[in-house]
Amino acid sequence: MTAAAGGPGKFGTAAGGPGQFSADGAITDFASHVLDVVDSIPAGRVMSYGDIAEYLGEGRGPRQVGRVLSVYGSAVPWWRVIHSDGTPAPGHDEPALARYLAEGTPLRSARPPVRVDMRRARWRATP
Repeated sequence: MTAAAGGPGKFGTAAGGPGQFSADGAITDFASHVLDVVDSIPAGRVMSYGDIAEYLGEGRGPRQVGRVLSVYGSAVPWWRVIHSDGTPAPGHDEPALARYLAEGTPLRSARPPVRVDMRRARWRATP
């Protein structure tokens, strides 16, 4: 069972409140679930922040997914989570592009602004 389905994931959790972090600064279930989903995205594929929020169905949106990645993203393949228009997080074009090229991620543009071909690269997680 995956963390998104309610089981333990790769990333430990703490009993947390409505945010991504508990009062003692430990990672919450929501943040752990986000990281587990991102960690499961195959090489060469992507999900949007909104795709992840929708998949988790925990009443949180794309901004909350982005917040988790802004704090913990270095622990997972962060470049595989992009905006719904196919662009990576602001300021991350160059490092993301290098990874897209290495993984064979379908691109619409390899010149700034870098843009992934969402139609071909989007990955739909299954529960």
